[in-house]
Parts: sequence; C-alpha cells; structure tokens
Amino acid sequence: MKIQVVGLMIVTGTVAVGQAPRQQPNALPPPGGSIVGAEGNPLSNRRVGPPGPVPRMENGKPNLSGVWYSPRAVDPRPPKMTAWAAEITKNRNPKDDPEAHCLPAGVPRMNPFPWKIVQTSDLLVMLFEGNIHSYRQVFLDGRDHPKDLDPTWYGHSIGKWDGDSLVVDTIGFNDKFWFDPAGHPHTEKLHVIERYHRRDLGNLDIDITIIDPDAYTEPWQIKRASVLMNGEIQEYICNENNQDVEHLVGR
Repeated sequence: MKIQVVGLMIVTGTVAVGQAPRQQPNALPPPGGSIVGAEGNPLSNRRVGPPGPVPRMENGKPNLSGVWYSPRAVDPRPPKMTAWAAEITKNRNPKDDPEAHCLPAGVPRMNPFPWKIVQTSDLLVMLFEGNIHSYRQVFLDGRDHPKDLDPTWYGHSIGKWDGDSLVVDTIGFNDKFWFDPAGHPHTEKLHVIERYHRRDLGNLDIDITIIDPDAYTEPWQIKRASVLMNGEIQEYICNENNQDVEHLVGR
C-alpha cells in the first residue's frame, strides 16, 4: 500500500495535509510584518522555553543540540534594497515562490516546522522537518571556505566560537531561492552571518546579518528566537506528487 501526502501550499508557508504544525502552549500570534521569520505560522513558537542550565560539550563549549520549534522573528527589520532588488520584489508573484514548489528554502529562511541540531566537536548538522526534509552542515574543525565553490541552495558554512556564541559564516549560494514569500531576492554574492546563542536550556537566540551589495545597500539584520521542543522531527513529504500548485494564491 502506498500512502501519499499531498502538499497544501500557502504563501505564508508550507503545510502538508495530514501533518499540521503541532499544537504547543503559549503559542504566539503570527509575527505580523515579519519578512524572514517563521513564515507567519500562527503556531510559530512558544514565547519561553523550559528553564535550566546550558548543556555543554566536553570541551566546555555550549551544546546547541536539540529539537527546536521554528524560530519566530523578534526584530524583523525591513531591508534597504537597491533599485534592482526593489524592482524584482515588486514584480514577483507569491505563487512562483520556489519554496512553495518544494524547492529548498535557502538561508536564512525557515519553514513553520521543527528543526533539529546535532552537534559534535567538529561538525554541527541542522535537520529540517519541513520543505524537502533537507539539512545544513556547519564545519567546526577550523577549515576555511573552499576557493572555488559551486553555487548551491544552502551554501558552504563554517563555524567559530566567540565566547559562548557560535558564529556561522556562509557563502557559495546560488541565486534561486527567495528570502520570503514577498520575493526579496539576492545574488551569488550573498554572504550570511548567523550568531547562535543558547542562553539557557530552552531558549536559542539567533542574530542574522545578510550581506549582498548588489541587492541591499547595507547589511540586513534580523533577530530570531527558537524554543526547545519535547519531541522529535517527523517525516514530511513535499517533493513527490505535489498536486496543489494550481491552488496557490497569486496575483
């Protein structure tokens, strides 16, 4: 017997029929006006995670491992776009959003579903429940970015510790993904810097800086918060037999 999950796509996120975002206490309302956040999902995150000390690795560094609710935008500052980026954003139709067609969300976009961090001393892996069940690797072994990167959806990420904050530096992106349903674009010059700070057991702060001189006249800064979840990520099928594309709302 073959079971199919039909994707129901909305311009504020991606939800699979039969796998709605899981209910959680203290759910926040949609982050109105957010541009790069939890895609406006009404169950995007709890306000406060469980208390407790920060878990640590054997080397003393914070251990960011855990299953986290999709981040909510804490300070979704609007970007200052170049004329090219403003024109692109103005003319894009939300119906054409690559993420809504089951293509990778890119960085730093997140879907409304939980995500998991698995951390070792030399490697941190992010596993995403939603979209195409995709992942990111962050190398912590001191390597540099390769000199000649092939452009990819998630780029190449290296991480270094600044005190108790993990600074993740990512380059090598293609120009295919959108930052959000509004269609904010980027070029292959995109450079994303993320700071992950686990301030206690249940709360993860994420500061993001987007740098792309061809699309934004100054760095675009965004603040997010994610809350520890008691559970596991689940299987999510989006990239097979998506039958709902014709129902996407565009303009």
